[in-house]
Amino acid sequence: MNRIRMGSFFGMLCVCSLTFAQQTGELPDTQIEPDEPGLEASLDVKRDTTKNFKKIKLDGIAAVVGDYVILDSDIEKTLIDLKSQGVSTEDVTRCGLLGKLMEDRLYAHQAVQDSLLVSDDEVSATTERQIQSFVQQTGSMEKLLKFYRKEDEASLREDINKINKLRMLSEKMQTSIVEKIEITPEEVRQFYNNIPEDELPVFGAEMEIAQIVKAPKPTEEEEQKVIDKLNKIRADVLDNDASFSVKAILYSEDPGSKSDGGYIPSVTKESGYVREFKDVTFSLKQGEISEPFKTQFGYHIIYMEKIRGQERDIRHILMQPEISQTALNEVKNELDTIRQQIIDGKYTFAEAALNFSDEKETKFDGGLLRNPINYDSRFELTKMDPTLYNQVRNLKDDEISYPLIEEDARGGGPKYKLLKVTNRYDEHTADFSKDYTKIQELAKTEKQYKAIKKWMDKHISDTYVSVSESNRSCDFANNWVKE
Repeated sequence: MNRIRMGSFFGMLCVCSLTFAQQTGELPDTQIEPDEPGLEASLDVKRDTTKNFKKIKLDGIAAVVGDYVILDSDIEKTLIDLKSQGVSTEDVTRCGLLGKLMEDRLYAHQAVQDSLLVSDDEVSATTERQIQSFVQQTGSMEKLLKFYRKEDEASLREDINKINKLRMLSEKMQTSIVEKIEITPEEVRQFYNNIPEDELPVFGAEMEIAQIVKAPKPTEEEEQKVIDKLNKIRADVLDNDASFSVKAILYSEDPGSKSDGGYIPSVTKESGYVREFKDVTFSLKQGEISEPFKTQFGYHIIYMEKIRGQERDIRHILMQPEISQTALNEVKNELDTIRQQIIDGKYTFAEAALNFSDEKETKFDGGLLRNPINYDSRFELTKMDPTLYNQVRNLKDDEISYPLIEEDARGGGPKYKLLKVTNRYDEHTADFSKDYTKIQELAKTEKQYKAIKKWMDKHISDTYVSVSESNRSCDFANNWVKE
């Protein structure tokens, strides 16, 4: 059904890899000669005898949008980058890629015109995080430079900064277009009623799941061991100039930041971190390391790497006290008892979750799990986390699982849980009352898409756009070839 776009309205592709050829240019007919070999542009070199420099004329320019130049090689390299990421390019055309690159540059161009700027510090922080990740993947900076045919780290950073700045400007512009768009119940109703009956979307089978979680408690002795280890690491960094990032790679138990040397950029007071973590973060001066402190995930120390206005770039190390088998057995037995009490009718599952569950995010909502993608209570079976699906797929109606052990993906140590499927929804054609939330999302997406389309048409008309003769026959989604 063409009129309902369930995916992103921001574009047909997400090209977020390291595409060095996507550079900006100030003059549409002049570009610095790229240092990568094999470009398909033919060069007509002209020397000005009155000045000691040379201009390089490129006839390999695919398009110009505002102040931005897109080379033919940009399109080819974007396609190569997509393939290198494992993205299926079977339905990706050269014209489609060029259209997407032109959209990105129009957003970035207009962002500058509207003073929607991004700070150099913000760009640099993103670049630093990416480079660290790339070094981890390739094994060394030397291999990374060789892979991207760069002679030194400075030129590598400069190129990545250009790409990131363009991307961030583009994202900021897109957000500003749709951020205030709301959808009313009447608009949702009209949207639904305007869908032909034979084109109504079909929603896959779904289920709602509730859980009761018990987390074993470490002994005071084990907690003190972790505090002592963190204090030793802290002292080694402060007194012996040891590397905090290396210590994080070696000792941190946070799966999300360990490989990046404990690096967490752009922390704000509105970020979704637990209160204790943010309180310590915003109490530190640049270059300081916190004393060990406790959160629900374990014990931490934080190094304040950089303060940027209301944002903080930090590194942290998380360590968890050892949990004894005795403590694990105790919570397993406790959940066995709770399970039997529910079966015997002493408590409902929701009442037991409220009274006994250690998980604050779910206990006050009857233990109901929320889909992390859209915060809805329903999980579509074909899109569920495979581990969760395997845990609940054989549960019958009103059946409660036996205690299941799992490691907390956020770094909170081992836990036991009981699971119950509270509702099932078979695959079905969209129903206004039963599927209002999903239909509302579709209606809002279409409204946002229309706003983007209207914005795009206006600014293509108002902006200097030039498409090379060889690309003018492309069937673009937008009117890039002005007529």
